[in-house]
Amino acid sequence: MQWDLKLITKYNINGPRYTSYPTALALNENFDKTLISQAIANSSQDLSLYIHIPFCHKLCYYCGCNKVVTLHQHKADTYLEGLAREMALYSPLLKNKKFQQLHFGGGTPTFLTEVQLSRLMDLIHQYFNLHNTAEISIEIDPRSCSDNKLRHLRQLGFNRVSYGVQDLDEKVQIAINRVQDTELICHLVELSKKLGFDSINLDLIYGLPFQHPESFAHTLEKIIELSPDRISLFSYAHLPERFASQRKLDNDSLPDAKMKLQLQQMGINAFVDASYQFIGMDHFAKPNDALAEAQQNGKLQRNFQGYTTAGQDALIGLGVSSISQVDGVLWQNSKTLPEYYNAISRSHLPVERGFSLGSDDKLRAALISQLICHFELDIKAFEKRWGIVDFWHYFADACQQLQPFIEDGLVNATEKHIHINQNGRLWVRSICACFDAYLTQGQQRYSKVL
Repeated sequence: MQWDLKLITKYNINGPRYTSYPTALALNENFDKTLISQAIANSSQDLSLYIHIPFCHKLCYYCGCNKVVTLHQHKADTYLEGLAREMALYSPLLKNKKFQQLHFGGGTPTFLTEVQLSRLMDLIHQYFNLHNTAEISIEIDPRSCSDNKLRHLRQLGFNRVSYGVQDLDEKVQIAINRVQDTELICHLVELSKKLGFDSINLDLIYGLPFQHPESFAHTLEKIIELSPDRISLFSYAHLPERFASQRKLDNDSLPDAKMKLQLQQMGINAFVDASYQFIGMDHFAKPNDALAEAQQNGKLQRNFQGYTTAGQDALIGLGVSSISQVDGVLWQNSKTLPEYYNAISRSHLPVERGFSLGSDDKLRAALISQLICHFELDIKAFEKRWGIVDFWHYFADACQQLQPFIEDGLVNATEKHIHINQNGRLWVRSICACFDAYLTQGQQRYSKVL
């Protein structure tokens, strides 16, 4: 890749990550909840299941996730009862459906004890039908995962793990209130390999307080040495006006725009040089990993969990704030525990807002997904699939917005084909935004693309 500061200044706009189209900002409270049962009944795909565990033992200052910081373990027992009731409400709708993926996210899923984890998995098997070969994954805070808990996860059927590393430098860790020993991370990764987990992912963040090229180079070197199957390299989005915990960070300690770009460049170059496939935006995978193979075979997709090998329009989300997307219908649960518990206690699905995609939404969603996953589009095949007579006439506004990317050599566009080249991949979010009919509505609520 060529790193052109002029282009970076020009295209580093605020924009969505496109884990859905339209994005979650389009969801509204006037949503007709009867659409949920219809969407599930109409879906012909196997589904994926996401369960949100909101609890954390400590507050990480950079975090923008929906979370509840507490030391009271019994709160998780109450939450599991709520999840049990929610599962029971969904069960009649899903009794004939199969699930090919299960993912625990948060918060900190490993906040749960071994007993609580067993209880949750028992509930899942009671109410849902998992494939024997289902991918079962969990996000892990190394500080809350003992050797016994990791072994227990493997015994429960988990076959993929993702560790939140963020940065290995102690000064950075102190600043973000997430101090974790490097040796602990190394030990857990090695134990995960010995226990036979199919895939190990490590999460990193660039743009954190006190990060600089020298220390970040050490982090990158150590991560590559651990040889995980996948690596996520996320850009820190500093939005203190939205996330109170970020106000605890000293603005003067954050890398400036030029250094942040340098950190990103270092990460991409290091992982590509180490033979990881650059999936796009912020993900890397070994060439033989399922995620990389899905991209190689043109089958990679994207949903609210990010890049996925499963369907982008076949996700059920359970728990507080979780988002579902099935057959062109999006819906999100209540964002606070009191509201979530109140709905469940009345035997109502705890759905707060939603959105049903129209025909234009669906074809734009398909187009954006294709570009963000595979960086190219066969226009004639797309016209045939969606019944469009003239692609460039239909997307006349997008064509105009796309023109600067074409002139700057980031995108090749002809009557028959769109191709985002190697340098253009950095700007895939900005390029996809050209086809977004909703973007001007609340654009500043999104983070910068780099």
